[in-house]
Amino acid sequence: MTAMDFAYILEALPDLMTGLKMTLIVSFLAIFLSCLIGLLGAVLRTSGIKQLQYAVTAYVEFIRGTPYLVQIFFIFYGLPSLGMRFSIFWSGVIALTAWASAFQIENFRAGLAAVGRGMHDASASLGLKRWQHSVFVILPLATRAALPSAMNTIVATVKNSAYLQAIGLVELTFVAVDRIAYDFRAIEMFASICVIYLLCVFTISGLGYMVERRLSRPFGGR
Repeated sequence: MTAMDFAYILEALPDLMTGLKMTLIVSFLAIFLSCLIGLLGAVLRTSGIKQLQYAVTAYVEFIRGTPYLVQIFFIFYGLPSLGMRFSIFWSGVIALTAWASAFQIENFRAGLAAVGRGMHDASASLGLKRWQHSVFVILPLATRAALPSAMNTIVATVKNSAYLQAIGLVELTFVAVDRIAYDFRAIEMFASICVIYLLCVFTISGLGYMVERRLSRPFGGR
């Protein structure tokens, strides 16, 4: 049985950190864009305009009902035949954003549904305009209610960035697999990236927990 070669892991660490940098960049862009799209999609899905509701629902069901890897291949290999060609980097960002957005739409939709009718009546009694009610009452409460499930999607977004190595994006998993092809040190590489992904997930989860506690303070959640 071959022992773990920690010297080899240290020697490979700079390459892994380069891959991690790309993973974090792609994930951050996808998280930011998917949260914006998710919030907008949730508003449209609850707008009462049937055409918009149907369009958003169809998008969510399509993304959730098809394999993520197929979506990546469709964007990178399929869209160029329709005249839409993107670089490996932007294909990865688009694919990751499209996947995460579908789940964030549902997360924020549930958050909006959690805001009771009493809040509408309270805002009306205070004389708040519709936009003030939406921005200062509905949005903060819906965000607080949606935060736990939204954080789960954010964590999954970071982990799913590993699929992008299938189209040649030089992220963390790509670097590990590439080194395995040359050095045949699979146990060291896969163990290393597992630890790195765990650290990323624990960090994101910890930040999400801190934000959740901060938002819960006005409601007695100290």
